[in-house]
Amino acid sequence: MEPVTHFLFGANVGRAGLNRKTALATATLTLAAEAPDLDVFSRFGGSAFGLNHHRGFTHSFLGVPLVAAAVVAFMFGIWRLRGRKTRNPNLPPRWGLLFAYACLAGLSHILLDYTTSYGIRPFWPFSERWISWDIVFIVEPILLVFLVLGLTVPALFSLINQEIGVRQKGPPGRIAATAALVATFAFWGLCDYEHRRAIGALNARTYNEADAIRVSAYPYAMNPFRWYGVAETPAFFAMMNVDSLTANSMTPEVDPESKMQIRYKPEETPITLAAKESYLGRVYLSWAQYPITETEQIDSDPAEHSRAAYVVRLRDLRYAYPGQTSARAMLGARVLLTRDLQVVSEQMGTRSAPSGQK
Repeated sequence: MEPVTHFLFGANVGRAGLNRKTALATATLTLAAEAPDLDVFSRFGGSAFGLNHHRGFTHSFLGVPLVAAAVVAFMFGIWRLRGRKTRNPNLPPRWGLLFAYACLAGLSHILLDYTTSYGIRPFWPFSERWISWDIVFIVEPILLVFLVLGLTVPALFSLINQEIGVRQKGPPGRIAATAALVATFAFWGLCDYEHRRAIGALNARTYNEADAIRVSAYPYAMNPFRWYGVAETPAFFAMMNVDSLTANSMTPEVDPESKMQIRYKPEETPITLAAKESYLGRVYLSWAQYPITETEQIDSDPAEHSRAAYVVRLRDLRYAYPGQTSARAMLGARVLLTRDLQVVSEQMGTRSAPSGQK
């Protein structure tokens, strides 16, 4: 998920009652819920290095306690700088309990990322396998509304209580935060149910008279009844939408707009094999679910063996949503090769090729 959802989820966990056990609970949970994304700094090592280490150690079960310890150490430093003061003098910080809370928030981060289609590697470094639930879009406004209301509704009622003279007892917001978390889990349950129905419908049909080897359904934002489906056959990939809320049938409708796209698998060549054996190629293929390659020859002087002669683009069809080219480009990769198939450059994302190597 994007960072805001992680922050809000951690804050709601704190407000749901854990902040009554120790000082600094909500702040610790909020920071620890987003802390695993500190691995974003790995991008400074290059886009290929960043992809290889994104959602690696900090998003693993092994990394949770170490990231939690770093968050608690940061909170300890802030507490010392503030003169060991907290909002409630009768509720001191309990550092062992805060460490446990930070671990819980770290696990919540892994769970939220697991619900998306990007995937996680929770058993790293023992397993490099990516897993994903594929039920929630990476930016889900419905969840954001739930979590924002869980934090803001109590403030509104607090103002009303002040106006009518009702005294506030204890930390505010427990009921609203709990309701927001319950609504989040209920939404996941609905999405999972509809996702399973979409998968079943994709498995039940053929594609140009060919049976599917495997199928996947990926979510759209704000609509748990609409899915982007990908089916792989021995010769091609089929891409289409799935409507799991069909008025005229109890079964989800596959390709309701009759706009199914067919993408034939390209022939493997020494050029594509060289690209796949590059560092970025190996990293990308370990992460991609439906990888496909596109090869383009670059106009260059045959005598200049050190300059790029081929560009191989790697795409993952799980991001080939109809009409959404930006995500496709952002999450694609490109490897430039010389005539003797040596790697000139590797790039993840949309940055342009070096000058003269378009």
